[in-house]
Amino acid sequence: MKNKHKDDTTHFGFQNVNKHIKSYLVNAIFKTIATKYDLMNDCMSFGIHRLWKHFLICQSEIFYGCKVLDLAGGTGDLSILFSKLVGQTGIVVLLDNNTEMLKIGRKKLRNLGILNNVQYIQADAEALPFANNTFHRIAVSFGLRNFTNKSAALLEMYRVLNPGGKLLILDFGVPIFKLLSVLYDLYSFHVIPKIGAIIAKDMKSYQYLIESIRMHPDQETLKTMIANTGFQDIKYINMTGGIAVLHYAYK
Repeated sequence: MKNKHKDDTTHFGFQNVNKHIKSYLVNAIFKTIATKYDLMNDCMSFGIHRLWKHFLICQSEIFYGCKVLDLAGGTGDLSILFSKLVGQTGIVVLLDNNTEMLKIGRKKLRNLGILNNVQYIQADAEALPFANNTFHRIAVSFGLRNFTNKSAALLEMYRVLNPGGKLLILDFGVPIFKLLSVLYDLYSFHVIPKIGAIIAKDMKSYQYLIESIRMHPDQETLKTMIANTGFQDIKYINMTGGIAVLHYAYK
């Protein structure tokens, strides 16, 4: 007999929680770490996350006048880069489900003089407030693993993407070399939470973030999930030995 209680739960790091509260728990974590989020990303990755994001931009095939959805865009690193490429006739929508992250992203972009071609929307990735076939490009950078129902979010991305449009998903993956995997685990579980405790004054949140990476689908599993949604020509590129992975596909 099917276990109904099991169907109502999902992972929150290494814990099992009710699906209805995961979004609340994730929001609480990002509210706590929002002001130190950018600094922690630089410290944890030694700045390499910026190279990963620039590689996503290089693969995005953005054109002047493009409509781009920066989904779970947080503090707006991708939106800054996208806004320069779409021009004044294009539009970038920076969407996040966390008020504090979105507030910091808006302030950061406005301080850079980015005013006219970026919109800010707070919404759930599993219920996007857009009509079908709205965007030419959708990018998700280190956000997919925090969604409660990844398949539902992928279906929404497919729905709002234009036919011929491109989806790009940048997130953590499984290292492809055994020694790198061992070193990555040692660094992740023994160093990163301590960095979080020192810089963000919050070890617990960064322990969750590390656990969420380990619970995220591996490269081939995520490729299959994207294919099951209906996307075509799906490929992925391992970066830094598979620590980060860029998946891309077309509608």
